Amino acid sequence: MQHPINILERYWNFTSFRPFQEEIINAVIDGSDTFALLPTGGGKSLCFQIPALAKEGICIVISPLVALMKNQVQALQDKGIKAMALTSGITYSQLDTLLDNCIYGNYKFLYLSPERLQQDIVKDRIRQMNVNLIAVDEAHCISQWGNDFRPAYKNIALLREIQPSVNVMALTASATPDVVDDIMKELDFIQPKVFKQSFYRPNLAYMVFNEEDKFYRIETILKKNPQPSIIYVRNRKATLDVSRFLESKKFTSTYYHGGLSNKEKDENLNIWMNNQKQVMVATNAFGMGIDKPDVKTVIHINLPDSIESYFQEAGRVGRNGEKAFAVILKNRNDELLVKNQFLKVLPSVAFVKTIYRKLSSYLQISYGEGVDETFDFNFNDFCKTYAFNATLAYNALLLLDRTSVITLSKQFNERTMVQFMVSSTALFGYLETHSEISIIVKSILRTYGGIFEQETKINTSLVAEKASTGENVVLNALRQLEKAEIITLKHSKTDAQITYLQPREDDKTINRIGTIIKQQNELKQKHVQSVLNYANDDKNCKSTQLLSYFKEKDNEDCGICSVCIKKVKSKRATQETIQGYIVKNLEDNNLSSRELFESSPFSEVQINAALKALLEHKVIVITKTNTYKLTHT
Repeated sequence: MQHPINILERYWNFTSFRPFQEEIINAVIDGSDTFALLPTGGGKSLCFQIPALAKEGICIVISPLVALMKNQVQALQDKGIKAMALTSGITYSQLDTLLDNCIYGNYKFLYLSPERLQQDIVKDRIRQMNVNLIAVDEAHCISQWGNDFRPAYKNIALLREIQPSVNVMALTASATPDVVDDIMKELDFIQPKVFKQSFYRPNLAYMVFNEEDKFYRIETILKKNPQPSIIYVRNRKATLDVSRFLESKKFTSTYYHGGLSNKEKDENLNIWMNNQKQVMVATNAFGMGIDKPDVKTVIHINLPDSIESYFQEAGRVGRNGEKAFAVILKNRNDELLVKNQFLKVLPSVAFVKTIYRKLSSYLQISYGEGVDETFDFNFNDFCKTYAFNATLAYNALLLLDRTSVITLSKQFNERTMVQFMVSSTALFGYLETHSEISIIVKSILRTYGGIFEQETKINTSLVAEKASTGENVVLNALRQLEKAEIITLKHSKTDAQITYLQPREDDKTINRIGTIIKQQNELKQKHVQSVLNYANDDKNCKSTQLLSYFKEKDNEDCGICSVCIKKVKSKRATQETIQGYIVKNLEDNNLSSRELFESSPFSEVQINAALKALLEHKVIVITKTNTYKLTHT
């Protein structure tokens, strides 16, 4: 058996391990059930990849993230290591061949989703494999108290029956002690070796700023820190909007979201990874498996949905050990927005029952039937037929997918794709002679920004509603524009495909998952409240707040977060000192509050308080251009 350090050097060109890696690897090689809790950037994948390479046989890796599976498989293959992933879209005969290759083809890694363990062919072939390790990535998904519970993860326990002598390794970047205990219980660990690296990041300054003008604050942050940055936004449209804004301010920027093609994702990622662009504007679809050590700032324009996800996203900065910043920008609207986005759209048990019954009726599935059948599905038409709120209905379908009642294909996100290929002048010239579709075109333009720059998914039902016409009329207009080479059009007849994994039993089916639905809704409410508590607590060190959430005790203030800096400035600066600073700076020029703040060592709150006092005492006045000047000049 090769020594781990030799494997590390041979395949990864490193000569030493990161903290905990060697101890974890040795525990796995010794056959222990092993739990590794390493924060983002801690090098978790090597902790199972090196032991698997050191021993005879194949390692089975369970992961819920298709993109991460593909990335890791590609990285292993680039090193000459035989690895494969069983992703969606594989036919039965292809699956049969791939599994045979795992038995007879000297493969070292088989990546698969937990749902695959429901297939008899997969379970039967795993019995025949020479398995040397079972690695469970994103292991918090097995816990009902974890951040991203997936009931299908409970299928992993089957592997312990199929391969009873093989040790199991669980890995995650964020889990509270209760979740850690639950994971080990669910995976039936025996005398586990547990490795927990502290969540403390001494070089990371956590910042929370109240900002009415968030874009202005982004400008100031990026000017002060011209190194690589990530800006997380709420939705796909915002990635393009924010990226465009940054480009207009002379920052180099690109964007990333789940709706881009694989080619576009790779291109945008590569130009950012190679420092051809400073800023990556992204939804939370971005970042998993990305290891860029020189990221200086991560900025959240909106509040995240949980402390766990925030900690992972914030942890993508400063991996080179240099000082880095994780910033949340919030204002008075954000609490309502985060509740609307994550809580108001949580489907109740009663609503899920309604969705499931209507879905079965819509697909014409008789009671007791449907299992293993696949149906074409038009989501827009489904919602319109039964007058469902689209977001709430989609979340209910996702919940049915996550709880293995159905599978919902990913084509849902690519129904009608449009891009205008001519200039706006040429377009309106065309509309002068085709006025019958003018209102439809204008409705599209006013609803979807960036449709001249890139392919954009449009909701034809929404466009029809805005144009006071029928959806078929909108589609005919789009086909007319395509024929005239005004637009490119990609239109599929269905939004998705749905496969029933259980026979239709209406309320009986949903009652089996009712407890899970309620518990997950309560958990989501707790997670959102924890985020609000973190964002609003300006008395306690931000770093200690995060550490306390993960139950780390006896932590000292970091000294570099927004709260700690404010405390230091408050101690140093008397009101007289700040007022004196303002008066001195106004002797030569009239200045705005922003200009005074930008050049000062004081906080924005301190500057504003001093300005208010000076105005009250008539030492200064406000000019017509909203700047301040001394009354005696």
